[in-house]
Amino acid sequence: MNVQDAVSVLNAELMVRGDGFLKDIKHVVASDLMSDVLLVDEDDMLLLTSLASDQVLRTAQIVGAVAVIVVNGKSLPSSMKQVATDLGMTLAVSQQSKFDACIAIHHAMSK
Repeated sequence: MNVQDAVSVLNAELMVRGDGFLKDIKHVVASDLMSDVLLVDEDDMLLLTSLASDQVLRTAQIVGAVAVIVVNGKSLPSSMKQVATDLGMTLAVSQQSKFDACIAIHHAMSK
């Protein structure tokens, strides 16, 4: 599964198409605590979060995430879109809850 597939599976609205849009996802992290995300040592990771702030993207860049999908239909500040563009990070928003998004991604990756 790649980032484009994940965006499709979650019926997410693509806000910024980053450099890793067609990159395969090997791991998924679902967290609102960026301190926990910083402890993850996995490549090609998708970050699911309900936290809508610039810090999410900066954290995602540090850990080498390929994309961030903000769940729960949160409104994004305009600065977040600009930071994603500057970092070349794919950013999308899904109306699904974090729990439902995790289930949907798990099913899609299990096929």
